[in-house]
Amino acid sequence: MARILITSALPYINGVKHLGNLVGSQLPSDAYARVMRQRGHEVLLICATDEHGTPAELAAAKAGLPVAEYCARMHEVQKALADGFALSFDHFGRSSSARNHALTQHMAGRLAEAGLIEERMERQVYSRADGRFLPDRYIEGTCPNCGYDKARGDQCENCTKQLDPTDLVNPRSAISGSTDLEVRETKHLYLRQSAMRERLRAWIDSKTDWPVLATSIARKWLDDGEGLQDRGITRDLDWGIPVRKGTEPWPGMEGKVFYVWFDAPIEYIAATAEWADATGQDDSAWLRWWREDKGAHDVRYVQFMAKDNIPFHTLSFPVTLMGANFDGAEPWKLVDYIKGFNWLTYQGGKFSTSQGRGVFMDQALEILPADCWRWWLLANAPESSDSDFTWDAFQNGVNKDLADVLGNFVSRVTKFCRSRFGEQVPAGGAWGEAERALVEELRRRLAAYEAHWDALEIRKAAAELRAMWVAGNEYLQRAEPWARFKTDPETAAAAIRFALNLTRLYAIVSRPFIPQTSDRIFAALRLAPETERDWPRDVEAALRALPEGHAFETPPTLFAKITDEQRAELEARFAGVD
Repeated sequence: MARILITSALPYINGVKHLGNLVGSQLPSDAYARVMRQRGHEVLLICATDEHGTPAELAAAKAGLPVAEYCARMHEVQKALADGFALSFDHFGRSSSARNHALTQHMAGRLAEAGLIEERMERQVYSRADGRFLPDRYIEGTCPNCGYDKARGDQCENCTKQLDPTDLVNPRSAISGSTDLEVRETKHLYLRQSAMRERLRAWIDSKTDWPVLATSIARKWLDDGEGLQDRGITRDLDWGIPVRKGTEPWPGMEGKVFYVWFDAPIEYIAATAEWADATGQDDSAWLRWWREDKGAHDVRYVQFMAKDNIPFHTLSFPVTLMGANFDGAEPWKLVDYIKGFNWLTYQGGKFSTSQGRGVFMDQALEILPADCWRWWLLANAPESSDSDFTWDAFQNGVNKDLADVLGNFVSRVTKFCRSRFGEQVPAGGAWGEAERALVEELRRRLAAYEAHWDALEIRKAAAELRAMWVAGNEYLQRAEPWARFKTDPETAAAAIRFALNLTRLYAIVSRPFIPQTSDRIFAALRLAPETERDWPRDVEAALRALPEGHAFETPPTLFAKITDEQRAELEARFAGVD
């Protein structure tokens, strides 16, 4: 069995995330972790909140809270929502943790020793009204290319042209609106990514199994324009990890912090150390996942993220890890596979917090159980291209897939058994041709299902799972236990016994997609989920697992259908305002 390290891109701290954020990293990482655990692999699933940077400071100010208190509160909110969606993180950490402070400073010190950090003077925009340097995205003005009057200092959202703040016409602070701006010199640290260009290229070229989305974005950043650029790793901010060389001061960098993009991916490692701390283990517990000289040489490391995070994970974070091992003393584990996702759009447009457009995680859990959302989002994950959430499509997925196929099967089987044989697995009869044929079909489908998960083809895995559910309904139609009961109760008993075992098998293989429903089915079958998750390596044995006489309870409806009236009301509610 393999050891699999899985990380989800860190959700940013400033607010509740929408469904697109959820399906872009956290949800698929959980589903993959679940299926790999079920199949017997040793899995560690890590995530955390990304808490540094100007947006956190601004969100805290808007909430009227000190930034540290704001981040602590929002971490609890995001952790509760992750639990609500049954995301099975082994640890959900914080990038502001003491572990990440120490490890980020350690990495910076190692990179300095390697000659990969350089001090440079920059000319940055300073707002006298705000009393601070402004990050590029917090300077607004008119785009010189298209005339859009809300262009940011890094890019115009209207025409997508890359900009510098000094390019803007009539620039102003996005924080206060002040135009009292000036350009001042300030000293910052730069990570010399360009020095690692060819080593990065060779490493990326070796990843022949990566999705095209990941490799194409990485190569674009390596080759476009002048190629991979050095990148600033410090900022003039109060909130963040203070700039130090390991445990030593960094002369000239007093009052500065590391830039959020530099410390955030290091939190994957720090959160693993936090996990070890929280579970009472020593440092060897986390080092065996991250240091190849401490046991991580046999780990398969898989990252999940939306496509905008791919450059940082294919280039910048690897530069940090490779550079920190400049002398061979710290062989950090590099990613083996990157699962990147395109965008999930909402009714043909963007999700928008300010306009109230689209569904956010807290709202989703108020509307329907988590499994309804999990199923639709994973079955329609934006893998090869963008996907669009529409209420019509969502209604169809809940009603036809969950209610009419899986829910209908469980309901028909348990209710019929209760009415004719009582709430226990009936005795009598033996398998016939129909049962043996379904066993063979399920063997083929289960093998395909596993292969899709191994290849991280989530939509294909969902389609194969649905096909297994459909096969059970088709079997019931052929077996007709309700008709056979009148003339051949033994054959009817064998069919229902087979179908009850099939219900148990569905609870197992459906767990990566709909874990809460899986628990409900296990509870109805009077089985403990923690001891009944063994993967069905022998399908025939799995379909004989429930003995004759085993008691069960007829569960309530697993999935309520969404009516046309409900769909119309939800569509209007989340349409947003112009």
